[in-house]
Amino acid sequence: MINWKIRFLNKTFLLQVLGAIFLPLLAYQGMAMEDLTSWSSVADLFVKAFTNPYLLAITLWSVFNAVTDPTVKGIGDSFRARAYEKPSEK
Repeated sequence: MINWKIRFLNKTFLLQVLGAIFLPLLAYQGMAMEDLTSWSSVADLFVKAFTNPYLLAITLWSVFNAVTDPTVKGIGDSFRARAYEKPSEK
């Protein structure tokens, strides 16, 4: 089980997931962040991702890697992390 509430309160986690989504899409298309100058260019990037099985797979794999905790067995959080009410300060 993953403590999603705490994950989404953690700015580092959010940056990791956003990077895990955008960076593979941009790299595959040969683009950089500065190429996303309009909402239509962002939408076009996502349309290309959903119509390309390979690009969708590597993006999902990248998100999976950002979400999993390598210090525990399986996909969930540790018992300690599941008990958090707010992100740890350490």
